[in-house]
Amino acid sequence: MLSKIRQIIRGNALPLPAVPQGERVYAIGDVHGRRDLFEDLIGLIEADDAARGPAETTIVLLGDLIDRGPDSAGVLDAAMALGQRRALTVIAGNHEEMLLAGFERREVLRAYITYGGRETLLSYGLDRESYNTANLDELQGMLPALVPERHLAFIRDMENHAQIGDYLFVHAGIRPGVDLELQRLSDLRWIRREFLEDKRDHGMVVIHGHTITDAVDERPNRIGIDTGAYASGVLTAIGLEGTARWYLGTLGEESSD
Repeated sequence: MLSKIRQIIRGNALPLPAVPQGERVYAIGDVHGRRDLFEDLIGLIEADDAARGPAETTIVLLGDLIDRGPDSAGVLDAAMALGQRRALTVIAGNHEEMLLAGFERREVLRAYITYGGRETLLSYGLDRESYNTANLDELQGMLPALVPERHLAFIRDMENHAQIGDYLFVHAGIRPGVDLELQRLSDLRWIRREFLEDKRDHGMVVIHGHTITDAVDERPNRIGIDTGAYASGVLTAIGLEGTARWYLGTLGEESSD
């Protein structure tokens, strides 16, 4: 039914957005430290992929793998393991940006720990008492011993965006009217209202996370799939093949932390 509605809206003159023939893509919204949901959703994706038959399949993670949820360290390990057996593209989110910057800039670290970074540091084995009694300088000094280099290297190697067929995958969105090669990282990782409220055709359909909605936010020019996994227990993925779109999601428990 949704496909028929799109055809009516677009008419016969405009083709539906598509990924290249023979390819299949799954994109996953903001995981935010919920390793349990991430592993459940990967299981759903792999079962769905197998059921649909052979294809060149890519999994895209839209950033914000870390913070807020209880096991950011475990999510990074799980993502790295996934990349060993699957074609995987990982987009950097604003939370990955803050973690890296917090090693050098106290003001960023101060903001970072109030926006979910505390949970990430605890996931690396920092006990709550040490966290609660440390001042900001002491906490910053602990970071190199807490966060392993393999995780830092994985984050540094994340992409800023990815384009597959008629779809652009990015963490937060884009600055409308600006060519892709001229987009600022601050917009790709942080933008909200100017992108979300813009109805113009971006030349491709933008698939993004960053902004939480109760359900998938599908518009003609963008699709938001951040369903607030760290709090709601719902982690969402979009599947793409040819001109088809479908969605997969977890039904996990809400966070009690």
